[in-house]
Amino acid sequence: MNFNRSALVLALAGTLAASAAMAGEAEDRAALSRQLLDRWSGHVEEAHKQPGGQWSQEMAPLLDVVSLDDLRKAAASKNFDDMNNALLGKAGAGDSTQAFGDPNTDLVYVPIAPCRLLDTRVAGGPIAANTVRSFDVTAVSDYSFQGGSASNCNGAGAAGSFAAAVINFTVVTPSAAGYITAFPYLGTQPLASTLNYTAGSIVGNLSVVQLDQGASANEMSVYSFAQTHLVADIVGYYKNPAAALFECVETAQTINTVNAGATSNANAPACAAGYTQTATNCQSSTWEMPFVYFTAGTCSAQNNSSGTAQLRASRTCCRVRFP
Repeated sequence: MNFNRSALVLALAGTLAASAAMAGEAEDRAALSRQLLDRWSGHVEEAHKQPGGQWSQEMAPLLDVVSLDDLRKAAASKNFDDMNNALLGKAGAGDSTQAFGDPNTDLVYVPIAPCRLLDTRVAGGPIAANTVRSFDVTAVSDYSFQGGSASNCNGAGAAGSFAAAVINFTVVTPSAAGYITAFPYLGTQPLASTLNYTAGSIVGNLSVVQLDQGASANEMSVYSFAQTHLVADIVGYYKNPAAALFECVETAQTINTVNAGATSNANAPACAAGYTQTATNCQSSTWEMPFVYFTAGTCSAQNNSSGTAQLRASRTCCRVRFP
């Protein structure tokens, strides 16, 4: 009898490797299944009035056949609906969390009617060549002390500390050609120009200026290359976003009467406009009506009791709102 010893060794090695891979996958599946069942069995008992052990037994066949990738997504899900969607292989499952914005960069713009913040022709005199002068922009009830409006500038001064201001700068009769640079008070002067001018000109430019949000009275500094008068009118500002509040409500219930031995699908009322569903809530009037499916507002169950029973479905609906 002739045989190829090398081929036999390779075949045996491949079989052993495949067996090891299958064993490793089985271990991963068992660990992920335990993690999922341990995490959500208490939720099922509390929210859906179904014994956690019974639910675990009913879930076992699905956990044995679902793909390992979907099982990983389900085990990592942050809410019950995401877990169900992951097991059903729905796209986007397991990641319903949405970012609410960075408080330093995702700012909210507030436009206002133009208002004078400062005028060096009225107060303070011209800015000397190659010097920096600082100004008060926020938390001001009367800007006349720096040549501006005798008011809070259409609410800008009453808005508290804010991150940036939209300002129309005008230089008046500078002594020579040059430029001004506006920047946050106590900040490093950037190598940039806010407005360029020639000697004796009257020229303006609209600019967004980041402001200092510390405890100092001043929030903005302005450097001038040549001596010049400066006028600044605010037309809007950027404030930090308010802390988001998560507001949730439950819809009314859809109630189906289910005959003994029958099955039923209860579809919960839709969420109100502006709300997004975050959970499906299922209830039954008997322990003998286990749920076989619940997601996207639908509760499916079979009545195994000897009499009629009620199947109830509602949705938890949430929205983000700002104070």
